[in-house]
Amino acid sequence: MFRTSLTSSLRLLRRNAAPSTFAKGQLTAYRYITQEARAQIQKAIEEKPVVLFMKGTPDAPQCGFSRAVVQILDMYEVPPEKMQTYNVLADAELRSSIKEFSEWPTIPQVYVDGEFIGGCDILLGMHQSGELETLLESKNVIPKVEEPASTPSSS
Repeated sequence: MFRTSLTSSLRLLRRNAAPSTFAKGQLTAYRYITQEARAQIQKAIEEKPVVLFMKGTPDAPQCGFSRAVVQILDMYEVPPEKMQTYNVLADAELRSSIKEFSEWPTIPQVYVDGEFIGGCDILLGMHQSGELETLLESKNVIPKVEEPASTPSSS
């Protein structure tokens, strides 16, 4: 029964849609973020050097990907005063709006110095390559690790 109504709805959409929309065989749903939501998110990502939109809280992540991102940031000892987290499970509007704002379909999402970095997979890759440490140091989120000066060997 549901399949029948879905099929008939798709036929109606196809009749009313531009031919190029369905030529690729894709259905795209559009939801437009309000200007108010866009402004609130923009303000949030500019308030702190590191902003994390996640499922749950750092103390109680509600998904493995959010937990992994928290653990990665903990490894770098990002100071609490330089990081802000937002629990998207507590706000349905934020949960949908942040995906549209960043044009990234998944959560968690990490911003550094107002710039969207990516989700868990991107952050993990940057951690493994050393790029994340370099980024956090260059944005003065964490102190730069000084290499110990080599002492001349006495022969």
